[in-house]
Amino acid sequence: MAQEQETKEEVAVATEEVKPTKASKKGEAAPTEATQPKRQSAAELLGEDLSPVKARKAKQSKNISQGVVHVKATFNNTIVSVTDLSGNVISWGSAGGAGFKGSRKSTAYAGTVVAQDATRNAMSHGLKEAEVRIQGPGAGRESAVRAVQSCGVTVTAIKDVTPMPHNGCRPKKRRRV
Repeated sequence: MAQEQETKEEVAVATEEVKPTKASKKGEAAPTEATQPKRQSAAELLGEDLSPVKARKAKQSKNISQGVVHVKATFNNTIVSVTDLSGNVISWGSAGGAGFKGSRKSTAYAGTVVAQDATRNAMSHGLKEAEVRIQGPGAGRESAVRAVQSCGVTVTAIKDVTPMPHNGCRPKKRRRV
């Protein structure tokens, strides 16, 4: 009796897969579940454990262990350059190059993304310690420094190198009314 129920269930499952579906207007058969690729559910996609991204060795590795991270945070963009101690650029990145457009280029999040990209690229050349030099008044200043630290680079110093005028240029002459 149990075997009969199992065979009935198997036949029912087999007929469900083979059942023809409604044909389209042109007379073609609609694709069945067997022919369509299986889509992953959100639970399956989110169930994968995400390991931290590791910097891989670059092909032409420069073996630079110390460097300087220059962060230029303006009101319109954030630019990060990683150099060695003598000033030769190892890697760089900008918010515009990272895909941000318009006013999103000057956000703190854009500064974080750009600093992470540039630092990971420099880490593939062997960067372990860096001094951070910040320039400009933009929103990506502090977030870029945090991003450099979160990538695993040891920050030895943080300097603000924003140019400040020492008494500035000569003012306009007084207006006569």
